[in-house]
Amino acid sequence: MAVKIRLRRMGQKKAPFYRIVVADSRSPRDGRCIEEIGTYDPNNDPSTFTVNEELAKKWLNNGAQPTEVVAKIFKLAGIEK
Repeated sequence: MAVKIRLRRMGQKKAPFYRIVVADSRSPRDGRCIEEIGTYDPNNDPSTFTVNEELAKKWLNNGAQPTEVVAKIFKLAGIEK
């Protein structure tokens, strides 16, 4: 099973709020996820995010691939493989 760390869109129209989730790569964007590991809010200035570092590192070590946006968030948070 290919596992991705990606964003799940939440919030109202034109006011997105995202959760950082670990999900099967074949599931839809807002579909079932394996685990939630953080949040990202682009509406604030500057954008805010929270990430559970332990869970993120665990999934990265187990082979989960982050998307481009999530990789940038991890870089800002100081999380590396």
